[in-house]
Amino acid sequence: MSEYQYYEFQAVDRSLTQEEMNMLRSFSTRAEITPNRFTNEYQWGSFKGDEDRWMEEYFDGFLYYANWGTHILKLRLPSYLLDLETARMYCHDDYFSVRSHGDKIILDFLSESEDYEDLEDDLHLSTFLPLRTDISRGDFRCLYLGWLSGVQYDECDEGQLEPPVPPGLQNLSPTLIEFATFLRINLDLIQAAAVASSSSKDMTPQSEDLRLWLSTLSPKERDDMLANILDGSLKGNQMTALFHTNRFIQTWQRLRKGQTETPEPRTIGQLLESAEIVRQKRVKLEAEQAVAASAERERLVRIAREKRLNEIMGNEPMLWDQIELLASEKKAKSYDAAIELLIDLRDLSTRERSTASFASQLDALKQRHSPKSSFIKRIESTF
Repeated sequence: MSEYQYYEFQAVDRSLTQEEMNMLRSFSTRAEITPNRFTNEYQWGSFKGDEDRWMEEYFDGFLYYANWGTHILKLRLPSYLLDLETARMYCHDDYFSVRSHGDKIILDFLSESEDYEDLEDDLHLSTFLPLRTDISRGDFRCLYLGWLSGVQYDECDEGQLEPPVPPGLQNLSPTLIEFATFLRINLDLIQAAAVASSSSKDMTPQSEDLRLWLSTLSPKERDDMLANILDGSLKGNQMTALFHTNRFIQTWQRLRKGQTETPEPRTIGQLLESAEIVRQKRVKLEAEQAVAASAERERLVRIAREKRLNEIMGNEPMLWDQIELLASEKKAKSYDAAIELLIDLRDLSTRERSTASFASQLDALKQRHSPKSSFIKRIESTF
């Protein structure tokens, strides 16, 4: 099997300069390079750059996957949008790590599989970039999922406590579902973890919360904030808006901590036990559903069969004549059609308690067409 590797970098917070694009071009003549993106696919050879250094210097996101089973996602954020120590609470060895570089925080997610894969042609970094915005708004579900991926694949100390469980694990966004799939996180494990997760409403401030916060700012501070947000927006830079959004979210969350109950953290052992219980319930439910679906299919088949027998009842002589004509054509397709009509007649005779008559007519048919060995073999293998 040939090898395949996909590399994609994206710059979100600022565009690359022409000089930087020229530097990137020196690493690949085949790559697609724009002011915001570097993409290349390798079916032979390999990437000659340093993705960690590129993330430090140029890009806000990196996606890598190979058909031998390696998946990597890296995200970079300004440090004022994510506290380093908060992010480190969710780290889990090689599967999810975080580091700082200057005023940036870089998240590194990894999933490995020993199986070669049929990769999706439409999997791109843009699918996962909304996670940066989620984090900037105080939504740490992707961090928790990164921790879960380590729990799933690593030999863990089962007495270790889980990090804070973010709200909304019961209702993952399409982006988070894609992210969990990319990291190959077991859905039973996610469902077990979600039991301790509060409603997504607990991470979504209301407009009155925002108005209350704004009322605590001085008129000058509000004016400066609005001017900075509009100025950044006019220049295509949304970072100022994200900064003030994050500032509000952090204040709102601090106030919420005293109003909501925080469940006791579970050990990894307890979480894995819960996931096993979820798995057993799911397997049992799937088996029950399979039995019910099979019974329903059988019921529909019986209804369809009864309808067919009702349609042919009273037309037996005509069907025997059709069988004679089909057998005389000496064609495999005609023989198959004749067998189907014979099955109809047999089932009808069984229902109407006239099997002796059917058997007699079948024997006569076999005698009349005994030289047709192929046709006779079909009859003998069916009846």
